[in-house]
This record gives sequence, C-alpha cells and structure tokens, in this order.
Amino acid sequence: MKVGAVVVAAGTGSRAGGEKPKQYQLIGGRPVVWWALKSFCDHPSISHIQPVIGAGQTDLFASATEGLAIEPPVIGGETRQESCRRGLEAIARHDVTHVLIHDAARPFVSADLISRVITGLEKHESAIPGLAIADTVKKAPYGTIEQTIDRSGLWTVQTPQGFAFAAIRDAHEKARQSGQSSLTDDAAVAELAGLEVAIIPGAAENRKMTTSADLAEADRALSASFHDLPDIRTGMGIDIHPFAEGDHVMLCGVPIAHTHRLAGHSDADAALHALTDAILGAIGEGDIGTHFPPSDPTWKNAASSIFLAKAVELLGRRGGRIGNVDIAILAEAPRISPHLAAMKATLAALLGIAEDRIAIKATTTEKLGFVGRGEGITAFATVLVRLPG
Repeated sequence: MKVGAVVVAAGTGSRAGGEKPKQYQLIGGRPVVWWALKSFCDHPSISHIQPVIGAGQTDLFASATEGLAIEPPVIGGETRQESCRRGLEAIARHDVTHVLIHDAARPFVSADLISRVITGLEKHESAIPGLAIADTVKKAPYGTIEQTIDRSGLWTVQTPQGFAFAAIRDAHEKARQSGQSSLTDDAAVAELAGLEVAIIPGAAENRKMTTSADLAEADRALSASFHDLPDIRTGMGIDIHPFAEGDHVMLCGVPIAHTHRLAGHSDADAALHALTDAILGAIGEGDIGTHFPPSDPTWKNAASSIFLAKAVELLGRRGGRIGNVDIAILAEAPRISPHLAAMKATLAALLGIAEDRIAIKATTTEKLGFVGRGEGITAFATVLVRLPG
C-alpha cells in the first residue's frame, strides 16, 4: 500500500466567528490546520499530504504551515465535495494506491486512529471511523418531538476516511457527472457509487471545531499540557550583521524596504539568528553554525526561518515548548516600529505560540558605535522554554 492524505481546509468557518476562518485560528499556540496536518506529517505510513484551501487563503495557509513537509496546496471548489475531488486529482500524480481524506477542522486526529483506518483498508475497499450513538435519538424537525428513532446501528462518523484511491476518484467523478454536488462526506460519495464502506472505531477526542466554544475548549486542553512541563530553562542569543548593497533587510522573517541589505551567508536575518541561538542554547544544542555551517553552500541565501524551524523541531523532539521570547533590535535605520505587528504574527506561526508571548523592541544607539554610524544591525534574543522533568 502507498497511502496519501488529502486534508481539506477550504471552508470559511463562519460559525466559529473571529477575523480568520476557523482552520487558521490558534489553539495551543498553533493554527487548527497545523495540528491536523502535523499528525499526518508525523505518521510513517503516509507518503504524501495534499492540502486543499479556499480561494484567497494562500498567504494565510503559507504562514500557518511553514516548515511542514506537505505538497503545495490546491484551491478548492464551492462545496466540500468539489474540494475533495480537486484534492484527489492533485495527489493522483504520486501514484498512491490508497488515500485518507481528512477535515482540517479536526485537529486532534491521532496516529493510532490514522493507523486503524489504514489497517481497515487492508480488508475493505473503504474504511471510515465512527462512534456508535449512545444517547436516545428524537426526530423533532419543528421543535416538537415527532418520533423516537431506534438508535441501534446508528453511528456518527468522523475523518480521516480511507479509500482505495482509484475507486474513490472514480466515485467522485461519477457523482460530479450525475449532478450531485452537496454530499457532506466522502463515504456518501462512495455509497452513491455502490462501494462497500466499513465502519471502524473512531475516537471521542477526534472532535470537529465548529463554534468559538469548540476553539476555546481546544485551546484550554492544549494549553493545560504546558503546565505539565516543570523543567524551565532560559537561553540568550546575539547576532550582528553589517550592511551591504541592496534594497531591503530581513528581520523576524519580514522584508523591510531600506537603502541596504544585511550581509551574510543566508538572508542575514539578525533577529531570527539571535532567536535560533537562544533556543539552541536553552536546550544545550550548540548554535546555528553547528547545524548550518556557513561553509556549506546549501545555506547560501537561505531563509533564516529554516534555522529557526530546526531549533523548534529539536525542542519538540524532547517534548518541550516555548514559554515566551523577548527580542531587542538595535538599528539607526530602517524604522522597525511600523513592522512590529507583522513580525509578531510571523513569529507566532513559526514558534507555535500566541502573539502575547512575543515581545519585540527596537532602539537606536544614539549615534554611538558601528550601529550608530549606520554600518549594521545588532539583535538580542532571550527565550524561556519548558521541558518534561
């Protein structure tokens, strides 16, 4: 079996409220879609992950998922059914034999559940997770009970839903050609095509984010684990780069127009370099040069977010999380303050923490020293991390 995954994140999520669609709102310091995708990225049986996003969400998605090993997203359609069909068409180039289709609004999908769906596909053409209904079910279309429905044999279903790839791709095409466009899950598409669909045990924690209350509860659940990390450590990083000919500087992952650029082997983002060293220092993992030697041409002009992602990854491997970061930038020019909001938003996505855990300050040196003479920029960073005891 060669198993791929299509993760659908194309909705507007209007019922959840907020300025962003629900899949881009933060829970536990990360966007909902990041948690959903990360589960598939970490699973050894998943070969390729194809995201499907909504029109106009390209920048939101890129910021929310930076560093994840996923395929470039495709734009979905007007319905979930059409979005899934487009995702299947995109992943077809990887010659997968089976595919799991998952809603990005379910961020708590576990490795165990993914494995159970894949195991189900060893015996069945289609396998979907579900939970048997335990409560009494009433039909009350107008607010008054019309009848009690026998709950035996009734299930609520979840994602990821697994299928033999060719079968579900053909089923989606058949549904499209027949004029069906509003089927609410892929199992319904499979049923319409006459495919056998097996139910396997789902997971109660694999809940779907629908309302603002769902997001708040998910955030509480993820944030609670932060306090179970008693080993508190701090790290400090300093980085200095001179100016060279150019038209912008990179600071905290944000390009800022200027008469010069910062000179360096990578993009010379002094703030990200200082922060990377601070995280590496807190966990005793050397510095940037240890992991990304300037003598290696691989890192020529590389985005410094790559370095920061590595430090965050090393922290994550040890079960740790970032508590807060504090960055100070010394520069006579360019002006930093107009870009602070963009910097904090970029760092929040890269670090997986809320923006209120990030401080960025900028100051001059009152014309003193090489910074005061406009010859370069210095950045300082401190970080607090928490690790298991």
